[in-house]
Amino acid sequence: MSVKANNVIVGMSGGIDSSVAAALLLQQGYKVTGAIMKIWDGGKLEGRGKHGCYGPEEEDDIEDARRVARKLGIAFHVIDLAQEYRAEVLDYFCHEYLEGRTPNPCVRCNRRIKFGALVEKAASLGIRFDYFATGHYARIEQNAAHGRYLLKKGRDAKKDQSYFLYNLSQQQLAHTLFPLGDMLKSDVRKLCTEMGLGVENRQESQNFVCGRYTSLFEEQPGPGPLMDKRGKVLGRHKGIIHYTLGQRRKLGVTAAEPLFVVDIKPDLNAVIVGGTEDLRRKEQVVGDLNWIAVPSLDRKMDVKARIRSSHGGYAAVVSPLENGTVKVAYTEPQVAAARGQAIVFYVDDVVIGGGIVE
Repeated sequence: MSVKANNVIVGMSGGIDSSVAAALLLQQGYKVTGAIMKIWDGGKLEGRGKHGCYGPEEEDDIEDARRVARKLGIAFHVIDLAQEYRAEVLDYFCHEYLEGRTPNPCVRCNRRIKFGALVEKAASLGIRFDYFATGHYARIEQNAAHGRYLLKKGRDAKKDQSYFLYNLSQQQLAHTLFPLGDMLKSDVRKLCTEMGLGVENRQESQNFVCGRYTSLFEEQPGPGPLMDKRGKVLGRHKGIIHYTLGQRRKLGVTAAEPLFVVDIKPDLNAVIVGGTEDLRRKEQVVGDLNWIAVPSLDRKMDVKARIRSSHGGYAAVVSPLENGTVKVAYTEPQVAAARGQAIVFYVDDVVIGGGIVE
């Protein structure tokens, strides 16, 4: 089949990356349709935040994406996923925080909403497409030896977003295109200007609610004890949802040495603080796994373990455990990921898989 016969739907955001992705695919001969998710349900977000994925700024995003689609001459759809987003992302986010865990809503959204519900609803609306494309900085290749689709880091190391995509399935990867994977952000911005898309100066989204997340909780836990590891009460915290593992600022207590949040105990409504050494771990257990480069892990493997998108990765050995989880053993004790965070395993620039810290 020639490329001109392929239909692709592009998940648009109104920003530079997805707009250029749509334009490039059009130039390459694809029949392009644009689609944007409507996920804000009108819920109140208190305070002022930067531009986020979820919130009233969404209305501007939709109009920017609509204007880009009009300039490109492609069909454009606004797909309402507010109910799905509430159930799969917002409720999950709140539940995890109330359990003293630190969730990553972007990882959840990619698998369940952006590459899941959006694609499914577009198909149910009768939109024809062979591929789904986004403006993510990542690459997909098929391994000739065993046929599995591989997820690889984007060429632009500063913009690489493979960490957020580790949870995609083989089926999703097989029908996904990342037109910007081999490009640098500076080149994408330049192209946006040359193409006259009109969004080259648009502010990029910072995170999904941009610091206003406490507004998402219907009921917020009240203040409680802020204690050291021995149980000595050092002060009062303002509610466990305001704290994450490793946090140093705004603890409200002073000490001779810097203090960090080292644990959160929802059953006691307590925040535990300690020194930097209390954050270090030699090993961690990771569950809720998704494997990409391999069908499953049946042996020890040397990897780089990334605990966040901007993290360079720790040298580690990952080993399968009998209960379907894996043990991550760091070469040296490291400041570890919090419970609920994602750890993604790499060999060179290939994503082997990843999971959630237990």
